Amino acid sequence: MTPKITPVTEKDLATLHTLSIQTFTETFGRYNTDANMAIYLATSYAPDQLKAELTNSDSDFVFLHVNGQLAGYLKLNQGAAQSDDMGKDYLEVERIYIKSAFQHSGLGRTLITYAEEQAEKKHLTKIWLGVWEHNENAKAFYQRLGFHQTGAHDFFLGDEQQTDFIMEKELAN
Repeated sequence: MTPKITPVTEKDLATLHTLSIQTFTETFGRYNTDANMAIYLATSYAPDQLKAELTNSDSDFVFLHVNGQLAGYLKLNQGAAQSDDMGKDYLEVERIYIKSAFQHSGLGRTLITYAEEQAEKKHLTKIWLGVWEHNENAKAFYQRLGFHQTGAHDFFLGDEQQTDFIMEKELAN
């Protein structure tokens, strides 16, 4: 299994749209109402919304392929594109999703390593992300990779207010 990371471009918008909905639904669909999922997916992953994010110079999307198959994607933000203003030294991992069929095979670690490399290239010293307070597997995964909880923020899924823990990792530059 050889992972390959490729940039997402505007021509990939339809694929990104489909993959975003699929992976978010696989990850969180069973924990939320159909109505709240529909609202969230229709707004956060609408083609116009994704296009705006793709064309933001402070955001980067990459696809992850394994043996020619699309396995997941990653969205990174810096500067004003960050979902919380963490400052100029931070790179945000806003979205990191792997299709369920490819999970538990080291691909999440591959994407986090890629994020760390991008931060270092940009001379950023810290990486942060938000993780749902009830996602025990993800929290443990990030802790194994050196992240620690530094706070929390609200996350709205449809009309439901949820809590995401903010986790950070300081990079050795």
